[in-house]
This record gives sequence, structure tokens and C-alpha cells, in this order.
Amino acid sequence: MNASIIDPLQGDFPEVIEEYLEYGVMKCIAFNRRGTLLAAGCSDGNCIIWDFETRGIAKELRDKDCAAAITSVCWSKYGHRILVSAADKSLTLWDVMSGKRITRTVLQQTPLQARLHPGSSTPTICLACPLSCAPMIVDLITGTTTVLPVLIPETCSELAPSSRNKLSDGAPSYSPTAACFNKYGDLVYVGNSKGEILIIDYKRIQVYAVVPISGGAVVKNMVFSRNGQYILTNSNDRTIRIYENLLPSKDEIRTLDSISENINDLEGVEKLRAVGSKSLTLFREFQDSITKIHWKAPCFSGDGEWVVGGSASKGEHKIYIWDRAGHLVKILEGPKEALIDLAWHPVHPIVVSVSLAGIIYIWAKDYTENWSTFAPDFKELEENEEYVEREDEFDLNPETDKIKESDVNEDEEVDIVTVEKDAAFSDSDMSQEELCFLPAIPCPDEPEQPEKCLESFSKPVDTNNSGSPLSEEAGLNGHLENHVLSPLEDDAGGTYVKRKRKPSEKGLELQAEKVRRPLKANGSNLQESECRNTGDPEPGRCRRTDGRKWRCSHNALPNQRHCERHLPKPRFHQLDENV
Repeated sequence: MNASIIDPLQGDFPEVIEEYLEYGVMKCIAFNRRGTLLAAGCSDGNCIIWDFETRGIAKELRDKDCAAAITSVCWSKYGHRILVSAADKSLTLWDVMSGKRITRTVLQQTPLQARLHPGSSTPTICLACPLSCAPMIVDLITGTTTVLPVLIPETCSELAPSSRNKLSDGAPSYSPTAACFNKYGDLVYVGNSKGEILIIDYKRIQVYAVVPISGGAVVKNMVFSRNGQYILTNSNDRTIRIYENLLPSKDEIRTLDSISENINDLEGVEKLRAVGSKSLTLFREFQDSITKIHWKAPCFSGDGEWVVGGSASKGEHKIYIWDRAGHLVKILEGPKEALIDLAWHPVHPIVVSVSLAGIIYIWAKDYTENWSTFAPDFKELEENEEYVEREDEFDLNPETDKIKESDVNEDEEVDIVTVEKDAAFSDSDMSQEELCFLPAIPCPDEPEQPEKCLESFSKPVDTNNSGSPLSEEAGLNGHLENHVLSPLEDDAGGTYVKRKRKPSEKGLELQAEKVRRPLKANGSNLQESECRNTGDPEPGRCRRTDGRKWRCSHNALPNQRHCERHLPKPRFHQLDENV
């Protein structure tokens, strides 16, 4: 597809299902940073990596110690590692290129979601959100966990210190809590069951700010936009909210310290809320005011201009797309299967969704070509029109045909070495090699075992009756009789690979009647027999033909298929004396 002939006025969002991917029962998906690889977690504990350009499987990560369903997958910043959380309470870190397991950690609770540290090229810590426990920072190498605070006491000005232990038990029970890193991994944003967003420094276990959510609904999902400027929350009140991040992209902790120092007249929770009002501000709210449906896996587009959310209703596969201004621009309706996960391609206007049946659907844009880009006066016609040329259209006008002098300075040097940075990857470290593709490993085709032909056609028959229809029918009947006596040739002789099907009683009766029927020696019966066996409408005619319409008009010799002229003759090859 040529980008120059695409209409720029079309919306940059998907419209139709372009393709679907099928492998087992897939539960969750995640793109790498460039969108060239797609990881999918399956119900049998395996992680499949698809090459999104070729739509083929590039790698299979199989863990022999895990047979439970995968709950989430997460790529590292440069795509060299991938973190997989499973329903058996395990966190597994994989090396993508080699396909080897780096480490495996087992928690006390099932992790519903796990995210690697986004600021490290080779991360060893992750943020896990267990089923009935507070979010925690997990060191994947040592196995130690650091539980993060999720509630702010109304009376206490200071938080009780969180415990640092190695998979210790006895933690208090919580409802499922959402949490995510910011863009560079300095802070953790936690949404609790009281409808609050906590901004936490996970290294010092310090809560810097609290942002209350209108309505006080439980926060189910949280995700940052690619540039870190906006954060999206999905609450139990069936509303998707977008908050604008007022903090700078870097040195956020230092900025929060300065804001907290300037607020001296407040203490405790009121001070934390005052700092939160200067950290996040509500930008937009999205909801379906008519159906009031719950939302599943909402997220931003790659450039942050669109917001997408899936319907959580059973039996429907609907995807809602809004622009950042809050207008609903498209509703995508898929198959009659519930939607369980959703992801937007980091670069292209492509949405990938996972159905309850474990099938991945790829939604892409239905482009229309605009050929007026090549010629401004180009006009598309609904039907052919007769063109009437002007009288002076092809006259030679030397004065007007002179080539206008170009204003371009031809002596100016053109820089073809410097590579401009893409705004979507502005934080990329050029010294770090990014893993975008995996080498393809060709799989040898399994050799097919051809079925053996019938004995009457594979073995030579008697030369005296080689061409007679009587001998053909007799050979066929004899072969059928052998199968009647031994329907399982593979058990008796061992020469056949496939098991032969035993003929029915009706077939046995027809075969026995055919054997008992006396064959007359006259020519008509021979011709009828040959016509019945070979399907030739003129059995007594020579079979010599050119493969199209012409056929020899002479009669065939007795017990032969050709006339005397076209009868195949044996050829004797003489050895060359010079060889």
C-alpha cells in the first residue's frame, strides 16, 4: 500500500477484521515496543510469540513446571526479556532470543497482572498485582517481595511501614487492586478499593500524593499512555477516566518533594490530597450512558490520540473507540464471543482482541486510495465519459513550454546519514540493541506415505489375457475376494500401513453375485464388460488419440486396445560401441 495515495482525511483507527490467529486457547496478549512481535499466553501454560509482519509463529516458550493458564505477559523495554504470570502463582522470566527460562518465582497469591520495570534494559524486578493481596514489588532473582501500601488511614499522619520478607504469609486480604509504573519506573501508581489513586515511591515505600476519584468506585485497571502524559483508569462505576499528568517526565520524585515542602499549612491525608491535586487532574470521562456496560482492557493508541475499550458483556465482541476529546467515533462489532483482552499496535492503527474461545482477531483500517495526490486536477468518474479535446490543446507553444528555473540550490549538501528520532521512541537508547525480529527456523515437512494401489493394477497379469476385459474383471473380483476374506491386511501380512475398512453386508452380496454371474464369450458381452470397467463408450474402437477430440477410427485387434497400426511395439536398445 502506497502511503502517498491514502486519503489523509480518513480517521486513523481500525474498521474491519483483517485476519485472525489461532493456536490453542490464548488468554492474554502484549506487543513489544516496536509492534513487530506479539506475545500470547495460552491456557496450557505456554507462551507463543508471533511475528506480526508475517503472522507466523516465531517462538514457543514452554515451561515444563507450569500447566496452568497464563494471566498476563509483559515485554522488557528493548524486547530481550518477557515476563509471564500464571494461575499457579508463578512468575517466569524468559530470554526471548534463546527461549530459555531465566528464573521462576512462586508467590503466595495468584498474580492477575505483572509488569517489568520499564526503565531497565535487563529488568530483574517487577510489579505484581495478586488476586487477594496488596500490590508488591518482586525481585525475580532473589525472590524477595515488598508489599506496597494501598490504604491511607484517616487519623494517622504517617503510614505503617510495609514488611520486607521473602514470600512471607499472613498478609491482610484485599480486593484486587490495580497498579502500574510510570514511564521511567520511578513511581508506582496504585488504585485502591476506596476509589483513590496513590502515588508511591516504591524504593522508600513512601506515599507522596493521593488523588480521589469521583464516586469512590473500585479501580480495576490502570495504564499510562506511551509518552507518559496521560493515565487511564477503569472503575467499577462503568466509567473510563483519563487524568493528565502534571509532573515532568523526568525527576518526578524531586518535583513531588518540592511540592510537599511548599505545603506547610496542611498535615496527613489533607496534605497528600493537596499534593495529588497538583500531580494529576481529570481530563476526560468515557461511558455508555444508554447501556451502562462494564469495560474490559481499556488502553491508549500508540500516539495517545485514541482511547479504546472492550465491552465486558457476555456473548458480544464489541470494541468502542473514542478520540481524546471524548467523542465516540467507532463501534467495532465482532463475532458472538465474549472479549477477554485487547491491545493497540504501538505504531499502526491496528487493534488486536482475544475472544473467549482463545482466537486472536486483528482489526485494521479499510483504506481507500486517493489518486488525486499524483495530479491535483485528477477526477474520479463513476462511468465512462466522452472527452472532447480543445482546439489548441496539442498546439506547440515554444514560449509557454520553456522549463521554469528551479529555486532549489543544487550545490547544497544533503544529509543522508543523520537519522531523525521518532517521537514515539524518543526515550530509546541508541547504544542498546533492540530485539525487533526473531530468526526463522524452518521446519522439515513430514514425508507423506502414499497409499498402495490395488494388486490388480500394481502386479502384472498373464500376458495371454493382459488386455482383455475378462482378465481385468477377474483380477478385480479376485482382489475383492481377498479383501472379503481378510479385511485387515495389515494384521495378516504386515505390508499395508493403513487399516482397511471391512465391507458392508450389502457390498459382500453384490461382490458374490458378480463372481457367480457367468460371463459369455460373445463380443457384445465383452464390449459391455469393458465399457462397464473402463467407462469407454466405444470399447471396440482403437484408443489412439491426441488427447483432445481426434481418435483413431479403426477397430482394435482382438484382446488388444489398439489397431494394428497403433499397436505398441517392443523396442530393443543397442549399446553404443563408442561408450
